[in-house]
Amino acid sequence: MKKNTTIITGIFTLFTLTSMNAQNKAHLDKKKPIEERISLLMKEMTLEEKVGQMNQYNGFWDVTGPAPKGGNAELKYEHLRKGWVGSMLTVRGVKEVRAVQKIAVEETRLGIPLIIGFDVIHGYKTLSPIPLAEAASWDLEAIKKSAQIAADEASASGINWTFGPNMDISRDARWGRVMEGAGEDPYLGSKVAVARVKGFQGNLADNNTIAACAKHFAAYGFAEAGLDYNTVDISNSTLYNTVLPPFKAASEAGVRTMMNSFNTLNGVPATGNSFLQRDILKGKWNFNGFVISDWASVREMITHGFAKDEAEAALKAIQAGSDMDMESHIYVAELVKLVNDKKVEVALVDDAVKRILRVKFELGLFDDPYKYCDEKREKATIGNKANNDGVLDMAKKSIVLLKNEGNLLPLKKTGQKIVLIGSLANDKTSPLGSWRIASDDNTAVSVLEGMQQYKGNQLQYEKGTELTIGKTTFLDEVVFNTTDTSGFESAKKAASTADVVIMVLGEHGFQSGEGRSRTNLDLPGNQQQLLEEIYKVNKNIVLVLNNGRPLALPWAAEHVPAIVEAWQLGTQTGNAVAQVLYGDYNPSGKLPMSFPRNVGQCPIYYNHFSTGRPIDSDKNVFWSHYSDVEKTPLFAFGHGLSYTTFGYKNLQIDKLNPSKGETVKVSVDVTNTGNVDGKEVVQLYIRDVTASLSRPVKELKGFELVSLKKGETKTITFNLTDAELGFYNNNGEYLVEAGKFKIFVGTSSTEVLESEFELK
Repeated sequence: MKKNTTIITGIFTLFTLTSMNAQNKAHLDKKKPIEERISLLMKEMTLEEKVGQMNQYNGFWDVTGPAPKGGNAELKYEHLRKGWVGSMLTVRGVKEVRAVQKIAVEETRLGIPLIIGFDVIHGYKTLSPIPLAEAASWDLEAIKKSAQIAADEASASGINWTFGPNMDISRDARWGRVMEGAGEDPYLGSKVAVARVKGFQGNLADNNTIAACAKHFAAYGFAEAGLDYNTVDISNSTLYNTVLPPFKAASEAGVRTMMNSFNTLNGVPATGNSFLQRDILKGKWNFNGFVISDWASVREMITHGFAKDEAEAALKAIQAGSDMDMESHIYVAELVKLVNDKKVEVALVDDAVKRILRVKFELGLFDDPYKYCDEKREKATIGNKANNDGVLDMAKKSIVLLKNEGNLLPLKKTGQKIVLIGSLANDKTSPLGSWRIASDDNTAVSVLEGMQQYKGNQLQYEKGTELTIGKTTFLDEVVFNTTDTSGFESAKKAASTADVVIMVLGEHGFQSGEGRSRTNLDLPGNQQQLLEEIYKVNKNIVLVLNNGRPLALPWAAEHVPAIVEAWQLGTQTGNAVAQVLYGDYNPSGKLPMSFPRNVGQCPIYYNHFSTGRPIDSDKNVFWSHYSDVEKTPLFAFGHGLSYTTFGYKNLQIDKLNPSKGETVKVSVDVTNTGNVDGKEVVQLYIRDVTASLSRPVKELKGFELVSLKKGETKTITFNLTDAELGFYNNNGEYLVEAGKFKIFVGTSSTEVLESEFELK
């Protein structure tokens, strides 16, 4: 009897599995539209499996090793085997990804593949410059190519989703995460956002592209006092006109996912903010991808004081439109009960799951769950020559020449004694920058190594000072040397006999990024002291800056004849810097953020409002100014020099009294007036002189990167339409109003030609 029962049970189980698999296969039919496939799969899913798709876990064990036993790791493993995990992050490498995907696809009831996420911020193994540096190129095709290289390497390692690009507009250099974005301007930020999204995503059906994630939605870059994770309190005008445009542009460009932010907005944490996620993103913009929380931000709503416990946090997050929970473990623990208790409508869960499945179908994971798991491709792709050539090109384009008195640069290639000073000059890790968690330490080309490629000059290296003390890792605070000056004398002795001194100074790569806010923006450690000591013995100094944010450098700006903003340029840092210093590449970068004179000016930005007392018209103290320093930036937004010069003339506007809806053509003649070929970023700004809301004194509304041979003139034309001339009111309505518009065209936000027209 027992034997017969066993046989009957086995037959019944086999019949059940066969029937279920027959039903399940319907959603695998490639000929069916994706939306139909989603619906077919949803019908097969239990509530627990649906909620599981909304759950993301960090990699919690060596997947190719034994299964975890005990504690939280074992619980996560059991959830994975039950199909209660929709995504994993920080699992990387083909062997690891294949192993975890195999569990999801072959051991769970429905075999729904995982989407594998990773912070591919400015490259995977082969690193491009930090994103702020890339934005300084104003070269959208190069930025797109950089994202393609990152996607190529990441996808070859099994990853199919990046938590980037960051499109937080920020005006405050104290905030460490400015290194991840495109700077202070929403127009430039929008263009860069679209370039990065297109670069990452390409055609999602291909195996060398990855889904992008626009972050952080929204207003994270306006954290008060530049303090990370801090409160945000901004006007509707700032929200609609400055914060949201890059996200809207990314949505329109087809970005597949968005990440909400840690901050509050109007007192509501972004993770639980239905105004942002339901009303604007999924409502007005009709975004059909999915929203993921930032790390544990669902749980952090309890700490914010917005939710009393985990259940309420889950309730508020799902109601607000957060589709996937990153590492809070709250959806998987609470949502099923909330639905069963009729506190959450199952329709909200269904909507979130459909969005997540949609992206998985678009990535082709249901057609081939292992499409990103080719070890031969991984080996051939990571660090190959084409990718290194690509990031070198991006690095050169990102460098900004801030100052070059007496044409100290470019360096002569023969007959000079050059002394290179600074621990950063011989550092092969710091130039990789922050947010490079897949890369390996000691893999950047140092500036010293780059300079050594040029054999015609005598090159001597002196450390001068050690910048940091102790550990410098992603998880540690960077501690700086401020007392050891033992290397000063040797550096001074060498510098005293040099024709040119190259000083590589700035921030360590882990001094900017998440959690790296600063209240002091000068050169950290005793680097300023070293700079001034070297200046006493030799004034022919080229200051090469390595940094992840604008710095306050008033002394250097006044005294040092040549300053090169070289940021943290990634794997090929040293080669890029050397080629620019020696003139084999003519710099063309422009600043995407204003550099303050001191930290007391922060936040500082070019597109500010006039105020009622902008100038000293009455010749007394009662006007908008500082009593101890000019209110202008040290280096303005859009500033950047070249080894040649450019002349602007003949600014023309084709219509002086256009009507709304008409296109206004603005043209200018730009001439290379110097002795070498070069590239110039021609910039167009507008000012809406009188409007129903006060408008900024200048707003970037167009730019073009143009190559000019020496002596060559080109006419550059911009088209201004309603899209450039309007603005959002405080209700989020887009307006184009009649009145006078000033037009500015030039080489930066401050050096411009000016004209105007009247819009009817």
